[in-house]
Amino acid sequence: MPTETAPPATAPPTAQISATPASISAGDQVVLTWRTVDATSVSIDGIGDVPTSGVKTVTPTTSTSYHLVARGAGGTADATARVTVNAPPAVVVPTNTMSTEEQFKANVQDIFFDYDTSDIRADAQSTLSRDASFLVSHPEIKIVIGGYCDERGSNEYNIGLGQSRADAAKNALVTAGVAANRIRTVSYGKEKPFCTESTEECWQQNRRGGFSMDQ
Repeated sequence: MPTETAPPATAPPTAQISATPASISAGDQVVLTWRTVDATSVSIDGIGDVPTSGVKTVTPTTSTSYHLVARGAGGTADATARVTVNAPPAVVVPTNTMSTEEQFKANVQDIFFDYDTSDIRADAQSTLSRDASFLVSHPEIKIVIGGYCDERGSNEYNIGLGQSRADAAKNALVTAGVAANRIRTVSYGKEKPFCTESTEECWQQNRRGGFSMDQ
């Protein structure tokens, strides 16, 4: 008589997930990367169902553990990636010895843009968040946002790009609670460079949204 053999055991799934970077400031972005084997469905707490392997950019507002659960014919597996969100640095407390303009310069910083775009970068989001905190607490201050570009491209094109950059910075501040009637925008295109060398380091300095008090 033939001997019966048991069907081969189904391998349990395996799962991995990582977060880069694992420690950020409020407003910064994190890249989640995960990979599973022998899984038919995968979910991440707070995100929902995801592909069995993938990459996703997230912006956690508080410290978060991203818990992944992989399910397959052989059972389940899970993995966790922890992201620590650090509180933004405290706004410098103005003192009686500092003028309003000195307080402004100490707390409001310019932002920078990538080549040929007016999209707000992740690092600029953090800067704008701090800028907005100061401006909201000083409602008497009005500002001018200047849009600047590097030397490449025509004058006409860069005037338009500079205006888009200034408008993008203004919209971010308004979204963060700064009254729109306190903000004026102007485009300088490539007419007022901060650096005059034809290098990438220099061009990066010139691709900016510059903040000054509206006197």
